Amino acid sequence: MARLTITGEDVFYAQRLTSDAESSTVFIHGAGGTHRHWGHQIAGLSGTNLYAPDLPGHGRSGGQARTSVTSYAEFLSNLLEALGSTRATLVGHSMGGAIAQDLALNHASQVDRLILVGTGAKLRVLPTILEGLLNEFESTVDMILGYSYSEDAPQELVDLGRQEWLATTPGVLHGDFMACDHFDVRDRLREIRCPTLLICGEEDQLTPPKYSQFLQEQITDAQLTIIPKAGHMVMLEQPEEVSRAIAEFMKTTGA
Repeated sequence: MARLTITGEDVFYAQRLTSDAESSTVFIHGAGGTHRHWGHQIAGLSGTNLYAPDLPGHGRSGGQARTSVTSYAEFLSNLLEALGSTRATLVGHSMGGAIAQDLALNHASQVDRLILVGTGAKLRVLPTILEGLLNEFESTVDMILGYSYSEDAPQELVDLGRQEWLATTPGVLHGDFMACDHFDVRDRLREIRCPTLLICGEEDQLTPPKYSQFLQEQITDAQLTIIPKAGHMVMLEQPEEVSRAIAEFMKTTGA
């Protein structure tokens, strides 16, 4: 666990360093999330320096949460510079996947590979969710949770997700979902030239497999892994399968 000050903001991040590693991998959580969503991957992967920040205004990080994917991508670009990483593999879930795509498109020199988990090139959010996060926060969180996990997800996992989201202020979560709603890079995907792995839960209702299939069709060097018995929070529901897919991709692409 470590902290950095980036453009005046106190940033918390989990890390697992390998003494002889020449590469860096940065995990980016989704809307309302924290570094804890990547706990299994941070513990289990090797051969690269691993970092998982809490985005500004989230978890243990200070600063101001953003309301656009591009603003979060600018933050991440600054974080990579502060970590001394010239190029990194980016692993992004949901909104984090949008941030990773934005960085690959607008700061391509900093991106070695992409691993996009449960995300899409466009992330439209229902108006009822955007309104509800400001006016009926708790019941709206419960509605989102109903879409976030597979039917067989352990109840304790769902309860932990609920606890985490309710600990996030309505303004931060609403801003994250607004950032998602405004995100659309469908017409730019062919500009992404780095090796890309797409991971999606077979039962994902928020970013269903067709989103990842579209990404695979549009990104030149992309491969797709669909994980059975998992919903949108695939890296929490099937952590070993997700870690295995990431490790194999890293191995075959030179990590």
